[in-house]
Amino acid sequence: MIRFKIPAAIAAIAAFTASATPGLAQTVPLGANLERFAYPASLRWYDGSSQGAAVRMAYLDLAPTARANGTTVVLLHGKNFCAATWDETARGLAGAGYRVIAPDQVGFCKSFKPTGYQYSFNAMAELTRGLLDRAGAGKVILVGHSTGGILATRFALLHPERVSRLVLVNPLGLNDTLAQGVPYTDLGALRAEEAKTDAASIKAYQLRNYYHGEWRPAYDRWVAMLAGQYAGPDGDVVRDAQARLSDMIQTQPVAAELPRLAMPVRLIIGDRDLTAFRANRAAPDRRAQVQTVPQAAVTAARRIPDARLIRLEGLGHAPQVEAPARFLQTLEAAIAS
Repeated sequence: MIRFKIPAAIAAIAAFTASATPGLAQTVPLGANLERFAYPASLRWYDGSSQGAAVRMAYLDLAPTARANGTTVVLLHGKNFCAATWDETARGLAGAGYRVIAPDQVGFCKSFKPTGYQYSFNAMAELTRGLLDRAGAGKVILVGHSTGGILATRFALLHPERVSRLVLVNPLGLNDTLAQGVPYTDLGALRAEEAKTDAASIKAYQLRNYYHGEWRPAYDRWVAMLAGQYAGPDGDVVRDAQARLSDMIQTQPVAAELPRLAMPVRLIIGDRDLTAFRANRAAPDRRAQVQTVPQAAVTAARRIPDARLIRLEGLGHAPQVEAPARFLQTLEAAIAS
């Protein structure tokens, strides 16, 4: 059950809105590929091709800092996240003897954003497979958060022989939101929405949906990271990519294919997550039918042959950011069980 105090959350959001920076004027431009944002470790690059075009992907590759256990963990970020937001998780896993690979997917963060690219989870899965091949990673433990959960599931369906265990952290795509009543939004309308995105709107959205009305100064860095991509002369490149990525999320859920997952699956769910992709666009009489992430996870766990649902009480959509030590302990246990 989601424990969410609506009055407190609304009050917190109202207080933030009253004091938030009104737009991008005070946001530091970081470049469309986050050229001016420092990652916590040295980047590596994968040069591949997709749809007949060259594609360059950035990724982190952390060697074990304790006795190596011979296992590689791959961390896949969500739409409003980057490889950098896995920092504490990646360092913790490396300290437990794992090799850790965390890519920035095409269209996101430091990776390329090709003009006119047709984004799909299949295409991203194949690029990720190529990256792992180039990095010499064989069978891996795959961890996907939010939108990265859809990608991780698609990868596991396409390449089950490459995945020893699948861990989904507050994933999207476990329910078909269009079927549940969210109207389709075309690419032009999505671009118009992206034109209004700034630091204030990013923070307000995350405050309500991700952090249940409780903001901490540590989260500001990630808002600045996202908003900084929009600020500057190349911001339209990011807006177009983000619009296309939203279209991909709304049209390519994995809900119908969950029973085909052949490996052990662990769902780690912050139970105060209010995320329900674009549910605010549904008609009022259908809005309640659109499942939140925790609700969809309960249904999904019953449909996946070897699934276990692990609830993180009191946490929201991004437990690896909200409570890094607790999340790491939970993740390590899920991996080892």
